[in-house]
Amino acid sequence: MATDTDAGQAIYNSRTLALYDLVVLRLSNPLIWRCPTAQILALYDRHASASHLDVGVGTGWYLQRCRFPLPRPRVGLMDLNANSLDFAARRLAHYQLETYRVDVLGKPATGIVPFDSIGMTYLLHCLPGDIATKAKAFDTVRPCLRDGGVVFGATILSGGVPTTAAARALMRVYNRKGVFSNAGDTLPALRAALDQRFRVVEIAVIGCVALFVARAPR
Repeated sequence: MATDTDAGQAIYNSRTLALYDLVVLRLSNPLIWRCPTAQILALYDRHASASHLDVGVGTGWYLQRCRFPLPRPRVGLMDLNANSLDFAARRLAHYQLETYRVDVLGKPATGIVPFDSIGMTYLLHCLPGDIATKAKAFDTVRPCLRDGGVVFGATILSGGVPTTAAARALMRVYNRKGVFSNAGDTLPALRAALDQRFRVVEIAVIGCVALFVARAPR
């Protein structure tokens, strides 16, 4: 299991990011994790607001394709990995972007005008520690969310969800390499971490992926 935030993001360079959409979105999601990418995109379509911050940006694929409520939304990108920020920013250059290089297990991200929605997709399973530890990411980004705003996203779990032999095998490989750190991530632990912090929590399980929506207190 990874022991620092850098481990889970270190793999993302220009070469791996060029393959990310094929390997993760087109192959791993439907075939290994059993959660079609369209299900996660639908989460963005429902909850991405006209003032949206994405944390753990990947390649920016979801933001490029989701249906924002306005043609020119305010879009923020937050990540520790400069390669991911640059890759996503190029893909989303048609928006007026705000980019923030932040360690989500560090100090709370202050000084940012709050957003109405925050997306955290495929971030938690890359962070070190158990769910209770990595849930600090919610506390780090909380100052970036307006009161009554929504946090949503998806994470791959190893416990409390159905897993295939292929999923368990790939998770073991990724955990050994430090790409994932989700060997102890369970559905009850995720729900407990969200319930501690948010007013209303919804979690849907598709394959071994938990899709969550949480609303901040007003």
